[in-house]
Amino acid sequence: MPSERSADLLRSLRRLDGWFTIGLVALICMSLAWSLDDALLVLGRDEYTDFLVWAAIGGAAAGWVGPLVGWGRWTTHAIGAVVAALVTTLLVGGVLMPEGGPLGVLFKATADQAVEAWADLIVAGRLSTLAYGHHLLLLGLITWGTAQFASYAAFGHRRPINGIVVIGLLLLANMSLTSRDQLVFLVIFSVASLFVLVRFHILEEQTDWLRRRIGDPSAISAMYLRGGTVFIVAAITGSLLLTNAASSAPLGGAWTDVGARVIEWSQFLTRYLPQSRDGRPIGPTFSDTAVIGSKWNTGDDVQLRLTYAEPEVDPPFIAAHYYDQFALSGWQSSPAGGIERQPGDDLLGGTGDAVPDSTRRLLTATIGPAFARGDIFLPGLPDVIDQPVTVELIGAGGGYLSKVAREPSSGDYTVTTTVPADEKDGGPTEALLRVAGTAYPDEIRRLYGKASLPPGSLGPKSTALLQDIVASAASDDPYDLAKRIRDVLRDPGQFHYDTDLTNVRCTEPSNVECFVVNRRGFCQWYATAMAVFLRELDIPARFVQGFLPGQPDNASRSYTIRAHDSHAWVQVYFPSYGWIDFDPTGNPNPDVPTLAPIPSGRPVASASAKPSGNGGAGGSALPTRIERDPGAGFTGSGRARDRGINGLVIAVALLLAVIVGAVAVIVWRRGARGPITAEDAYGSVVRLAARLGFARRPTQTVYEYAGALADELPMVRPELETVARAKVEVAYGGRQLEPDRLAGLRDAHRRLRVNLLRLVTHRRKRGGGGRRPRVRRR
Repeated sequence: MPSERSADLLRSLRRLDGWFTIGLVALICMSLAWSLDDALLVLGRDEYTDFLVWAAIGGAAAGWVGPLVGWGRWTTHAIGAVVAALVTTLLVGGVLMPEGGPLGVLFKATADQAVEAWADLIVAGRLSTLAYGHHLLLLGLITWGTAQFASYAAFGHRRPINGIVVIGLLLLANMSLTSRDQLVFLVIFSVASLFVLVRFHILEEQTDWLRRRIGDPSAISAMYLRGGTVFIVAAITGSLLLTNAASSAPLGGAWTDVGARVIEWSQFLTRYLPQSRDGRPIGPTFSDTAVIGSKWNTGDDVQLRLTYAEPEVDPPFIAAHYYDQFALSGWQSSPAGGIERQPGDDLLGGTGDAVPDSTRRLLTATIGPAFARGDIFLPGLPDVIDQPVTVELIGAGGGYLSKVAREPSSGDYTVTTTVPADEKDGGPTEALLRVAGTAYPDEIRRLYGKASLPPGSLGPKSTALLQDIVASAASDDPYDLAKRIRDVLRDPGQFHYDTDLTNVRCTEPSNVECFVVNRRGFCQWYATAMAVFLRELDIPARFVQGFLPGQPDNASRSYTIRAHDSHAWVQVYFPSYGWIDFDPTGNPNPDVPTLAPIPSGRPVASASAKPSGNGGAGGSALPTRIERDPGAGFTGSGRARDRGINGLVIAVALLLAVIVGAVAVIVWRRGARGPITAEDAYGSVVRLAARLGFARRPTQTVYEYAGALADELPMVRPELETVARAKVEVAYGGRQLEPDRLAGLRDAHRRLRVNLLRLVTHRRKRGGGGRRPRVRRR
């Protein structure tokens, strides 16, 4: 039997305004379902998600029936969850089997898709799955559950605001992640929500009137509805006018400032969530996993600002992450070991990626991320950087680069990298790369060669294409094979550049086979095919993600890099030269930057076989010295110098150490030994600091001057405070210092006379004068 409260509710709902409220709550729930359906979340097919409206209606009905028959909150939600599991599963089965069938068949169709997704993503550990029924089931359950919660909040708790807030947040989240215009759904949701709030406010007022016996409660219903309707119409109309007329975009950068950790989580969840054809991404992100999707989502949001120390005619691509493991539908990095590097340290020193400096030149750039990121972006192989970073390396025997990272920050950093030198300076040419040989280090072969490919990497179509490419190559040396693969993939007559593959259905587990079968794709598909083809030929190659050089701002030194500049390409390993960039993507847009062509060079004799090692030089006998231009900006301590330069540096360092030690001994010997006064100690400190360029300003007090010196030399702050306090107490307080105070003053003065010499390294000339100390007020 329904409770007395349920009977009262039933009588209220039988009235015209009661049924009106039920319809409004259902409309709120359906607005979310319409928004999810319109986003084309599953394979870009709108008919796949049409059932979400019925899921919303079912959830709203469950949340209404529970309090109607007297069930409590947990009973209502538990029974509603069981019904949702059954009904939503059958609705999804109807989508998977449009021809229909018995209920058991529909249920099995959904179950099979869920099991397939579980086996692919969890058991087999793949980066993606061909199943899509689990996405439909997930969306259906989310819609049902949200509608049930909102409906029970309104009719069970009599607090509709809770459900309105939850549905509103989901609606806004979906709208922010799709490029489709969904303003109409927001308007429907807003109108229905406002009317629901007005309606429940009327019910509260009527209850209050009955309790206080003020008069006829029904008299206020029409009045509140009229006033509420006028307010709602005015509010919605004004909002629409502002939406169409406002010139500002206060929420335009909402995703730009999302924390770096949230971005990383979104990358992790990508493999489990459906990808929309019209999705609006947070921005290009680069994690340890690169899933090759069906759409290359880009935009105009600024990602980086980059300034080179010297103008670059052909700026390099900007790498963020290097991948070694092909996983059929994407790429992964092997578990990496991090090496902490301090500012100025050689980032690749002692690693397998170190290459002879004679084949490369230095490039210095200052990079400013548009929002907090932990990635260090590299226009070339990293050499040195001006802040602490972690170099993540994979493999044994010194390791090979995976990425360079720091604590997430939006601050600028200056990095010096190495890029292939010009031909006249000994850089790689086509002729030199042809004779580089195949003496690859064993670890290079294991990580990036044929042994690294999983079974099923190539299918019949891709195998046949690779055989044709090898047969048509100019020779069988690695460079000619790599060049031929690149040229075939870039041929628009064979492959078509397309950023939207949501309408392409492929049943092959390997993306390479899918790409060759459909002949369509974007940079990730092109680069994956080339890298796998090269590995199949046992030519080491790795998949790289980052950015194109961007558009120059002025004098080819400053560049603005936007989301649509995100890119993927290939690096091929050549003994004696290391990793060389290849871009196989056949983008027909002439404005897209491309890699500088490798010069042909003079023909050279074939290289003799080199012993296989684990160093980046591959046993090369090329010299390892590189000259650095002191005026090229920050360079820090770079790679190993030759013995002559190292010896000179050591000799100069020893000489300076001797001089500094001698000066320190002299100062120490000249320090006070006998009785000392506060005036003498303070005057000595002032005179010595003035000689070193830190004279006291006339307006500075004793404490201000001591504080300014302490800012420069924080290690002697206690001694400076001792001298200053003694000076003030004696000169202005007329006090006599006790013997123990005088002993402490003498010790502080002695330490200060040595440590004040450090001010030499802090001195900066200003118009011929010394630098004045900063004022520190107390």
